[in-house]
Amino acid sequence: MSDLENSVDKTTVGESMTEETAQKTVQNTEEHSDANASKNAEYSLSDDRRVKTLSPGAMVAKRFFRNRIAVLGMVVLIFMFLFSFLGGALMPYGESQLFYRKDSQSQKYAGVKVNTELRYQQAEKDSFPALAQAQFVLAKGKKLTEFAAGGVDYSYEEAGKDFYIISKKGSSDPVAFAAVDTVTSVSGEGQIPFAEQLSILKALTNGEKEFTEGGSSYSLSEDGTVTKDGTAYAYASRYVVNAIMSDVTFSQKFKEELLEQIQGGATSFSFTDDDGVEANYTMEYDATSKTYNILQSREQMVYDSYSPPSKAHPLGTDKNGMDMLTRLMYGGRVSLYIGFVVVIIETVLGMLLGGISGYFGGWIDSLIMRIVDIFYCIPTIPIYIIIGAAMDAMRVDPQIRMFYLMIILGFFGWPSITRLVRGQILTLREQEFMTAAEATGIKPVNRIFRHLLPNVIPQLIVTCTMSLGGVILTEAVLSFLGLGVKFPFASWGNIINDVNNTYVLSNYLFIWIPAGVCLLLTVLAFNLVGDGLRDAFDPKMKR
Repeated sequence: MSDLENSVDKTTVGESMTEETAQKTVQNTEEHSDANASKNAEYSLSDDRRVKTLSPGAMVAKRFFRNRIAVLGMVVLIFMFLFSFLGGALMPYGESQLFYRKDSQSQKYAGVKVNTELRYQQAEKDSFPALAQAQFVLAKGKKLTEFAAGGVDYSYEEAGKDFYIISKKGSSDPVAFAAVDTVTSVSGEGQIPFAEQLSILKALTNGEKEFTEGGSSYSLSEDGTVTKDGTAYAYASRYVVNAIMSDVTFSQKFKEELLEQIQGGATSFSFTDDDGVEANYTMEYDATSKTYNILQSREQMVYDSYSPPSKAHPLGTDKNGMDMLTRLMYGGRVSLYIGFVVVIIETVLGMLLGGISGYFGGWIDSLIMRIVDIFYCIPTIPIYIIIGAAMDAMRVDPQIRMFYLMIILGFFGWPSITRLVRGQILTLREQEFMTAAEATGIKPVNRIFRHLLPNVIPQLIVTCTMSLGGVILTEAVLSFLGLGVKFPFASWGNIINDVNNTYVLSNYLFIWIPAGVCLLLTVLAFNLVGDGLRDAFDPKMKR
């Protein structure tokens, strides 16, 4: 009995649970039906909220962003714009800021010529002209003491080895002298008077240590230094010391040290000037010209040219010692700026002339199209070269030169856009909406600019986007050839122009590779975006 009661109780409990589940299911179904009924009541078939619609612009954007390659090009362009326009403002360096480093350099400082030929000094100007000098050489070769030249008779005496005093015949006053030794002032400025030079050379020839001239006392040392009234005055020697730079003068102490080293056969020496600055000098003898070339080596501030990448300069420095990363940013700004301005000029001219040509047709269309044909036949590259050379000759300011460059590129680039606009307008002007616009009495100007040209904008956007890359390349080529953007302004083209020899090309890759990569990525990105826009604006393209 107990087992029978238990089974009956379990059956009763199971039946009650099944009834409960069924009731809950029915309840849920009723609630779901009520929700659907309320939703159907809220959105009827005629309600616009049941259909999701997109504007034409939204549809173009949706189709564009589905193109992953075009989106990649857009990302690259955004990065390039931020890199060029924002990066330059954030950099701590200026576009043309120069950097220097200390370096020991050798440069030609002076020349010492060993005089082996007779040099003439005249008492007065033209008192012993070139013809008389030639006759003197002939007479000396024939061992004659008298000669005539230009109707004047002369005589000379040999006052010492390689030293001759020349006078007019019958006169004791010399008109000139010829000597291998020369007399130069200690300061290197001005010329010693004729009478003093003659007295100094006489004393040098006769081995005199002291002499007087014109009331002044002179003393002559063994090294050829002449002292006048106790002050160093001149130097008599066969060595002629000339400075390479006109603003450099040599002290008596330096000349003495230099000649002493040359006569001693030394090839280098060190010298400390009166300011305490020490410099090293190297002497190189040129046998053909019988000249000693004096090279000065000293530590000085020079341009930090072609410095390799470092923490201070992540992309190194160029030949002028400017930071390459900063120049690259400012160069991108200039290249992009020129590209956009040129495309705007081309678009404005192309829309204006193309719109007029396509709408009016007839002789106006023929005239404009023949002008377009003429522009297509013009060899633009030679014209760019001629204009660039002319601006170089006129020394046009680099900033004004950039404006000229933009105007010239835009002036020669509008014919392609004109043809595009004309073709589109020839198709659109036959549409019904233009017939309606004409019937309502709208002026032709308004029909062109309010109804026709706005319908050409999508095609223009695509064309202009793809033209930007071409304009940037053209500017880069012209700047590379030295016809575009000029120093101190930077562009990607003239940055690559710094690679003007094989050594720089192969050893300083950080100079030209970054600019080339930026140029490649920017032009490629513009082309990818242009292709994406073309596909997005064309509703017939397969998605």
